[in-house]
Amino acid sequence: MAHDLFEAARGAMAFAHAPYSKFPVGAAIRADDGRIYTGANIENLSFPQGWCAEPTAIGCMIMGGGKRIVEMAVIAEKLALCPPCGGCRQKISEFASADTKIYLCDEVGVQKTMTMDELLPLSFKTDVIG
Repeated sequence: MAHDLFEAARGAMAFAHAPYSKFPVGAAIRADDGRIYTGANIENLSFPQGWCAEPTAIGCMIMGGGKRIVEMAVIAEKLALCPPCGGCRQKISEFASADTKIYLCDEVGVQKTMTMDELLPLSFKTDVIG
């Protein structure tokens, strides 16, 4: 089941706009509506005003009608098993549960599976703060 997310994330990475870092990243979300939403990093000369792949995919999910992340895959062209950055971890956490699976990929597929809680064990909890 995670293979389709890997393929979607890899396909999204091809749309990355990374002229400054030369570090393309792709992400794919399977949402609670069963659909797959994708995103790529989109850089801007005015650092850090660009978008990482993960929040780009989250924006697509929200605009497409999805509400929650069921599982997510992330791939970077130049770094195998590239995890989401710290800021993205909190953004993902907003729409995920502690046991949401995050798949870290390399060029051939999913190589490591982590839960959201493993990636960000002390995240702000929307049911407490929000």
